Amino acid sequence: MTERKLFITQGEFAVADDPDTVISTILGSCVSCCLWDPHAGVGGMNHMLVAQDPRMHPAQSSEGINDMELLINALIRLGAHRSRLVAKAFGGGQMIKGLSRIGSQNSDFAVRYLARENIPLLVQSFGGPQARNLRFWPATGRVLQKLTNETVQEEASASRPIKMNGVELF
Repeated sequence: MTERKLFITQGEFAVADDPDTVISTILGSCVSCCLWDPHAGVGGMNHMLVAQDPRMHPAQSSEGINDMELLINALIRLGAHRSRLVAKAFGGGQMIKGLSRIGSQNSDFAVRYLARENIPLLVQSFGGPQARNLRFWPATGRVLQKLTNETVQEEASASRPIKMNGVELF
């Protein structure tokens, strides 16, 4: 069967339980949380820019919480149980040196949120000056991460993936 590809961008999320589905995104300072219920074989990924700018209106500060809750609720509708969710989180790069801490603020939010909600964070890859191309297979919880300084294309690399810290790099 042909792999079904779902691409998400900032502010979006996708969920699936089909083993032939892969969700992908490209991250700079944004953060993606890949949540998965291994028992139900259901997972999803979001793409968040959540750090609060001091100039923002206070009502916007809950945007990251909303992004996470939308993802979790969609997973529950597919048969996941919140108590069985596990996470892998990525992104938070510093794309322009010395300009902003928004990447680290985004990754700090993700780590704090997952801890507060008792969702184990199995793998994390945050920071650095490079963009990340992520691919997540929601039915199995498998994630591939490619770090790059160049424009990332959606096609997989012909090289064999390397496993590092619980994440496959390709």
